[in-house]
Amino acid sequence: MGTLAETKQGKAWYLRVHVEFVCPETGCFPSSFLRSYFWEEEMAKMEVKTSLLDDMIGVGDMVLLEPLNEDSFINNLKKRFDHNEVYTYIGSVVISINPYRPLPIYTPEKVEEYRNRNFYELSPHIFALSDEAYRSLRDQDKDQCILITGESGAGKTEASKLVMSYVAAVCGKGAEVNQVKEQLLQSNPVLEAFGNAKTVRNDNSSRFGKYMDIEFDFKGDPLGGVISNYLLEKSRVVKQPRGERNFHIFYQILSGASEDFLCKLKLERDFSRYNYLGLDSAKVNGVDDAVNFRTVRNAMQIVGFMDHETQSVFEVVAAVLKLGNIEFKPESRVNGLDESKIKDKNELKEICELTGIDQSVLERAFSFRTVEAKQEKVSTTLNVAQAYYARDALAKNLYSRLFSWLVTRINESIKAQTKVRKKVMGVLDIYGFEIFENADNSFEQFIINYCNEKLQQIFIELTLKEEQEEYIREGIEWTHIEYFNNAIICDLIENNQTGILAMLDEECLRPGTVTDDTFLEKLNQVCATHQHFESRMSKCSRFLNDTTLPHSCFRIQHYAGKVMYQVEGFVDKNNDLLYRDLSQAMWKASHSLIKALFPEGNPAKINLKRPPTAGSQFKASVATLMKNLQTKNPNYIRCIKPNDKKAAHIFNDALVCHQIRYLGLLENVRVRRAGYAFRQAYEPCLERYKMLCKQTWPHWRGPARAGVEVLFNELEIPEEEFSFGRSKIFIRNPRTLFKLEDLRKQRLEDLATLIEKIYRGWKCRTRFLLMKKSQIVIAAWFRRYSQQKKYQKIKSSAIIVQSYIRGWKARKLLRELKHQKRCNEAATIIAAYWHGTQARRELRRLKEEARNKHAIAVIWAYWLGYKARRELKRLKEEARRKHAVAVIWAYWLGLKVRREYRKFFRANAGRKIYEFTLQRLIQKYFLEMKNKMPSLSPIDKNWPARPYLFLDSTHKELKRIFHLWRCKKYRDQFTDQQKLIYEEKLEASELFKDKKALYPASVGQPFQGAYLEISKNPKYKKLKDAVDEKIIIAEVVNKINRANGKATSRIFLLTKNNVLLADQKSGNIKSEVPLGDVTKVSMSSQNDGFFAVHLKEGSGAAGKGDFLFSSDHLIEMATKLYRTTLSQTKQKLNIEISDEFLVQFRQDKVCVKFIQGSQKNGNIPTCKRKNNRLLEVAVP
Repeated sequence: MGTLAETKQGKAWYLRVHVEFVCPETGCFPSSFLRSYFWEEEMAKMEVKTSLLDDMIGVGDMVLLEPLNEDSFINNLKKRFDHNEVYTYIGSVVISINPYRPLPIYTPEKVEEYRNRNFYELSPHIFALSDEAYRSLRDQDKDQCILITGESGAGKTEASKLVMSYVAAVCGKGAEVNQVKEQLLQSNPVLEAFGNAKTVRNDNSSRFGKYMDIEFDFKGDPLGGVISNYLLEKSRVVKQPRGERNFHIFYQILSGASEDFLCKLKLERDFSRYNYLGLDSAKVNGVDDAVNFRTVRNAMQIVGFMDHETQSVFEVVAAVLKLGNIEFKPESRVNGLDESKIKDKNELKEICELTGIDQSVLERAFSFRTVEAKQEKVSTTLNVAQAYYARDALAKNLYSRLFSWLVTRINESIKAQTKVRKKVMGVLDIYGFEIFENADNSFEQFIINYCNEKLQQIFIELTLKEEQEEYIREGIEWTHIEYFNNAIICDLIENNQTGILAMLDEECLRPGTVTDDTFLEKLNQVCATHQHFESRMSKCSRFLNDTTLPHSCFRIQHYAGKVMYQVEGFVDKNNDLLYRDLSQAMWKASHSLIKALFPEGNPAKINLKRPPTAGSQFKASVATLMKNLQTKNPNYIRCIKPNDKKAAHIFNDALVCHQIRYLGLLENVRVRRAGYAFRQAYEPCLERYKMLCKQTWPHWRGPARAGVEVLFNELEIPEEEFSFGRSKIFIRNPRTLFKLEDLRKQRLEDLATLIEKIYRGWKCRTRFLLMKKSQIVIAAWFRRYSQQKKYQKIKSSAIIVQSYIRGWKARKLLRELKHQKRCNEAATIIAAYWHGTQARRELRRLKEEARNKHAIAVIWAYWLGYKARRELKRLKEEARRKHAVAVIWAYWLGLKVRREYRKFFRANAGRKIYEFTLQRLIQKYFLEMKNKMPSLSPIDKNWPARPYLFLDSTHKELKRIFHLWRCKKYRDQFTDQQKLIYEEKLEASELFKDKKALYPASVGQPFQGAYLEISKNPKYKKLKDAVDEKIIIAEVVNKINRANGKATSRIFLLTKNNVLLADQKSGNIKSEVPLGDVTKVSMSSQNDGFFAVHLKEGSGAAGKGDFLFSSDHLIEMATKLYRTTLSQTKQKLNIEISDEFLVQFRQDKVCVKFIQGSQKNGNIPTCKRKNNRLLEVAVP
């Protein structure tokens, strides 16, 4: 067998691991040494010994950089980056530059190369820091945390994956351990799918903060983990900036799910069908959403999600996606208040089927809001804007709570099952610093940058500041280095009295009118004098003329640079309100997951207390995170983004320089160079290097510091290379440390022979004792085998004798049974013949008796028939006699009457009888009509049936007179306003009935006119002041662009004298046309809302040509425009209805043509410019 003595390298490696476990007095080894010997031998053969200083490109440790300045620092990073060296040290801090491409430096061979190696022994690598943290946790029992910081797109998420994969590779093996490692690693794809998104800076940007505590046992094997998430950017669910995507999971489901699965979720594969998905960046280069979807489903199964849980999660995601397709339209109630109604209820129906919610309950929650105060409930209607806000708030809350449930569910699967004491390694992967251009930074960027400020403060406190304080505490002389402490910026944001978050919470909780402008005004009052706060509205005069700072923004000078924040949306996003009606509707769902996500919707648990704001929640979470990080030994990875193009081989010096400055890397190097690159407590230092000095080996009996002094004096190390602190030895240069390591390795080779000799003796004695024990066992087994063979032979003989005896007894018994069987069969046959004879005799007797009974029945039946015929004959004779008497009596009475009345008849008796009969019939007709008259409703078409044919014309005339009379009675009840409405409806009927396909749908809709409450809405105050006349129509229409056929929203105002067009957002009047200049209105005969307003040629308003609009209230607008023009100009406005008409656009006449066609957008007509002379409108 191979031994460790065969190679000096093997001996050195073995002693480095196990020399501390050998007892010098007895030479005994622990059992763990014997179990791991062969594995360690193989590992020793695999190792490749290198050094940080060998074949170094540039400088691997910035502490050794000469000269030290900003240019040399950047040039060193660039030189290493150009040679694919993306990692560099600053002492124990790792600088990582994102290469934006895969590199062959993360293979299993690299993992083994860095395993159990000194931090400075190999080239800089993230594996070296991971190994150092893992070994400190395993061997020194110190909890660790790895803080990964940097801008968005610098590679923080990938760095955290590499750390976790390395730890998983080097820790223990076994079925349970491998399952835990696999679950910890597979939690990443799940959380990335639901929490990451493509941004302009990063194709896989984390839009939430994640901190994972990995728990280990005393051996260093993982037991489980706990994940904490921080402030998911849920506003991304409903709106994404241009060039960015929604969360990955939406695109993965639509791309990777099967058709059956999409059908179950009531989804379609087309991205354009969903309003919540940004279409400009739906596809990402190099990303296969279909493959990623299968990866996510597999990861969920590995983590421990049940099939029904996975189905429930995707149903909730589908419901969120379909919520964006719900649209609202305004309606006015009788009391004058505006309310909203859902346009198309098909999407609502499908959402309710997915979630198990009653459709009427959810529809009401979108239209009404219930406010509770003590014992009172007030229900108010929601206008269209409020309804859209409620829809988006529900979508954001539903997705955010689903994400929190996912984190909790993953924690249940990966949490440690044992209650033993655990060691913890924390890995922090949180959003990077974000600075958007054009003042696009909002509340989300403010919160993200606040978190990065706190992380920078941790780095300052635990690295730079701690470095200086440690030297002072140890009594080491050095030069003080000034550095920027960002505590003043953190105080500006988080101060409980004057901080921005405190001001924002105070503004949100303040009664009265609260807007983003009032919040900015409060900031200008409180923070005006702060040196890191800038605003044009503040009292500070130096920013009054700063044109780069808009009035609705404020600017904070962060450690990473100045960031300008748009104050719009701060108050709403901080409030993050979800109406209680929606919470209660969600709680009523039969979908178990959705019901669990909204516990506050339970009517039995109503809490009237205002929920905490988003800012205060995040501030508390960050405080907890900082407290957690301060209890652990920190390890830093500072990530740098080489360029903004996300491209390989590009190194932007200015961008890297900016990141180096705000990360404080130069200050960190200066601190290291001004002091000492390595320090260690006296006890571990003496324990590690005691074999280099005869006085300290194998045991030093005095204080540890004295032993280290003796050791360093013996080795003749120059005094300027080290200093003695109160509790630690400080080594100035890493080269000195490497020299100690080389001497230690040489000494270990000498000690290996001694240990191997002791081991060989133990091995031979163990082999002898094993052979002796084996001989005894073999002899015992042989004796047992011989006795067993003898017993088997006797047993087989006894079995043969027994079988013969049993066979003889069985044959004898068989003969007896056969004889008994024959006797029984004979008796049975005799009995059967006897029973047969008896049965035949009984049958003959019964047949004879039956024949006798039948003869008696036949005779009796004939007798009864004879009697019945005689009685029938008698009754017929009697009836004929009675009828004859009646006929004779009737003739006699008639004769008497004729004789009595003959004297009264004259020549005109027949005419009088006719008139009398006719008068009687008419009288009867009118009396019956009185009781059968229909209701007084003009729309009741019921009328009694005609009783006599000669009254046909009279019957029709009566029906016409009655209808006219009840119509008059109905009209007499109208007020003047109602008469005006019906006159407009009548006018619309004359203009459009049987001409315009859209007309029948407008009959049941009341003409409201003022759909926009300009007088009540403060948004239109400017527009109200500009219009002095009475407004007849105020409606939002789509103005069709003359160049490309696209629609733009405009406010259409009709007054007594003018037609006005105004901008919907600003309220500024764009066009004003006198009614006298309107010559004609053109529209199609189809079911669309397009119409053209033709202007008089040469008029001032006709400079740009005619107008082409699209409106949901076309019939009403055309009718009111027709009546108003007739009233003011005394001329009828020409209404042209044709599927093809000409419109004057500037100097050109353009033909507007309406065609039938299927639309991608459902039932919405679309307009498209075909050429310079044709504008085509496709109507579904």
